[in-house]
Amino acid sequence: MTKLRVAHSIKDDESISQKHASKRITVGTLRMSALSVATAVSALGVSQVACAELTWGDEESYQQGSNYQQGYQQDSSIDSFMSAAIAADRGDVSALYNYEQMMSGGLFAMYPAYWRMNLDLNSQNSAAVSQFVRQYPDTVMAEKLVADFAESKAGSNDYASVRQVANLITNADASERCAVALGFNNGGDTMRAMAAKSDVWLTTKKQPALCDQLAMEMNNNALISDQDRAARLKRMLRKGKTGDIMALSSRLGTPIAYSALSEIQLNPSSFFSRFGREPASQTNQYLYMYAIGRMADKSYREAALQLDFDIKQDNQRSVRLLNDETRRYAYRTLGVQRMNHNTDDGFNAEAVDWFRNSLDDDFNFEEAEDYAMAAIRFSRWDDVVEAISKMDGETQREAQWQYWLARAYEQSSDSSKRNTSKKMYQNLAKSNDYYGLMAKDKIGQRFDASRLGGSNLPNVSTADRARVMQDANFARAFALYNSDASRGYANREWNWAVKQARDNRDDNLIIAAARQAYDMGWLDRAIYAIDNTDRVDSLALSHPMPHQSAVVRYSESAGIDPAWAYGIMRQESRFVSSARSNVGASGLMQVMPDTAKYIARNLGETYSASRANSGDTNIRYGTWYMGDILGKLNYQPVLATAGYNAGPNNAKRWQPVYGSLAADQYVESIAFPETRNYVKHVMENATIYSSLLGRNQPISQRMGTVPTGF
Repeated sequence: MTKLRVAHSIKDDESISQKHASKRITVGTLRMSALSVATAVSALGVSQVACAELTWGDEESYQQGSNYQQGYQQDSSIDSFMSAAIAADRGDVSALYNYEQMMSGGLFAMYPAYWRMNLDLNSQNSAAVSQFVRQYPDTVMAEKLVADFAESKAGSNDYASVRQVANLITNADASERCAVALGFNNGGDTMRAMAAKSDVWLTTKKQPALCDQLAMEMNNNALISDQDRAARLKRMLRKGKTGDIMALSSRLGTPIAYSALSEIQLNPSSFFSRFGREPASQTNQYLYMYAIGRMADKSYREAALQLDFDIKQDNQRSVRLLNDETRRYAYRTLGVQRMNHNTDDGFNAEAVDWFRNSLDDDFNFEEAEDYAMAAIRFSRWDDVVEAISKMDGETQREAQWQYWLARAYEQSSDSSKRNTSKKMYQNLAKSNDYYGLMAKDKIGQRFDASRLGGSNLPNVSTADRARVMQDANFARAFALYNSDASRGYANREWNWAVKQARDNRDDNLIIAAARQAYDMGWLDRAIYAIDNTDRVDSLALSHPMPHQSAVVRYSESAGIDPAWAYGIMRQESRFVSSARSNVGASGLMQVMPDTAKYIARNLGETYSASRANSGDTNIRYGTWYMGDILGKLNYQPVLATAGYNAGPNNAKRWQPVYGSLAADQYVESIAFPETRNYVKHVMENATIYSSLLGRNQPISQRMGTVPTGF
C-alpha cells in the first residue's frame, strides 16, 4: 500500500487567506500579540512511502473533554493561561513574572516567560534565549522564541548573537534561514552561509527582506564566482533592481553608473535610438538588457518590436553590437513578461517562441516554469521537454514535472519515449495526489477508497490512547482547544506535536491523536495529522464527511455532485465552521458577504450575515453558488472550480480562444498560482470523495475538456 498524498489547503495557514504552499511543516512563526493569533496553521503534503498497516473498525470513540488522561491530569497551569495572555497583551511585565512563578512546572509554564521576553525581543541576549531553550526543550515556544530572536538580531545587524543561537533553530522558515545565513556570512563562515544560495541567489519573486539582504551580501562571499554574479546580474537587469545591478557589475569589473540606469529608466526609447552609435562593450550589453526590461515593463509588445528591429539592424553590421547572450536574455525577458499578462491579454504561443529563442544553460526556476507552462498550454511537447530539462534535478523529479514529461513523451513518434512515458505513469500512479490520480487514469488503474479504509475509522489501542495525553505537546494542544484561548495557540501546539511524533516515526501516536481530535470535532487538525505522516493512510480521518445529509441534499438540489461540494469545502475551510479569511469569506464554504447577498436575493431570502455564516445555511448557499457558477461556465467543473476561487470572469478569460483544451493543460496554465493549486486540490479531493460516497468517478472523466471561450 502506498501513502495517500492528500491535498493540503492553501487556505489552512496562520490566516485563512490562501498562500502558495511552503515545503515545511509550519508551526507558527509570525509575530503575534497574545490575543490576536489567527484561526488556523498550514497543512502540508508529504512524500509518499510505504504505508503502515492499519485496522479499521468502529471502536468506541473518545469522550469529549477526556483531557489529561493518565498523563497531565492534575496540571492546572491552563487555568492561568488566559490571565497571563491578557497581561502579555497589555505589556504587564510584573504580572508576567508572577505568572511564571504560579505556572512553574506546569504544561504551560513557558508561555508567560515567552511573552515577557517577546515584549522587547531585540533587547534580549543570546544567553537568556539559550537558557529558555534549555529550560523548555523540544517545545514549539522555544523554537519560536529562538527563531524570532535570530530574525530580530539579523534585522539589527547583530550577527554575533545570531550565530550564538543558530544551532538551536530546528524548524526554520525562509526568513529565519536567511537570518542564520546572514549571521554566518558576516562571521567568516562562508560555507554555511552558502547553504541558502539556491533559495535566494537567482530568485526574482518577492521574498522576505532578510533574504533580499542575504542575496545582496552574497555578492562579496568568497565562494561566489563571477559566473554566479553574471547570472544574478541578468535577473536584476530584468527586474530593474538598481542597487543589485550596481554592486554586481562593479564586482564583475564593468561598473554601471546610477546615472546611466536612471536615464534609461526615464526614457528607454532614447537609449535605443543612440545604441547603434555606441561602442560594442560589455557595459552596453548590460544596459541593453536593462533597457529592454524597462520597455517590457510598460509594453512587452513594444519591447518585442524593438528587439526584432535591433537584431535585424545588428545583423547587417560588420561588427555586431549585440552578442548572443544579450539577444537570448532579451527574448527571455519578453517571455517572462508575456506570461505575466495572460489574464489581461489572453494566452499566446509567442511566449513559447520567445523562450525557445532564449535557450541556453542558464535558466532560473521561475523562467523554466514559465516556459514549461506556456509550452503545455499550446501542446508544444518538444518545448515542454526543453523547459523541464532547464530545471534542477530535484525539481525535475517532482510529481508535477514527471507527469508533464510523461505527457510530452506520450506524444512522441519515438516508441522508446512512449514506453518511458508508461513507466513514468506507473511510478506516479503509486501515489494518490492530483498527479497520481491523473497517472492512474492514463494506465487504466482506478482509485479505490476501500483499500484505504473507506469511511471506517482506524482502531486505536488503549495504550496508544493513553500515550496521547502522556505526550506534553499533544496534551497542551487538547487543553488549549478546550479552553477559551484563541484557536491559533492550540493549532500551533498541535502542529508541533505532529512534527515531533513524525520525526520520531511514531505513527501510532499520530493516529491516536488524530482519532481523538476527530471524535472531538477538531477535524482540521485530524486532517493535518494524517496529511503529515509518511506512512499512514486513513481516509476517514483525512477526508471526513461532516454534515453529510445536508451536503448531499443541498448538492442534489443545486444540481451538482456532492463529492465536488466536499472537495470545495475541504479546501476552503478544512471543515472549520467559524473560519474567516482576511478578505471576509466565512463559513464552511467560505462565502464572501457580497456573494451571500447575491445568493439570498436569488433565493428570495432576506440577507442575514449570522445566518449566512451558520453551518446549514452556509452549505446551502455555497452549493447553490457552485451550481450557479457551473451553469454560467459551460457546466464544466474545472472552470467552475477556478471561478469559485478567482471569480467566473477570470475563469472565462483563461479559456482557449480557438478549439478545446485538455483540462489538465487548462489547469496547469491558470495564471494565478493560488487558483492553479486550488483547482488541482479540489479535483483531487472530489475524486477521493466520489469513491467514499460510492459514486466513483475518475479524475480525468471528472475534469473533462475545456471548451472555447465565448
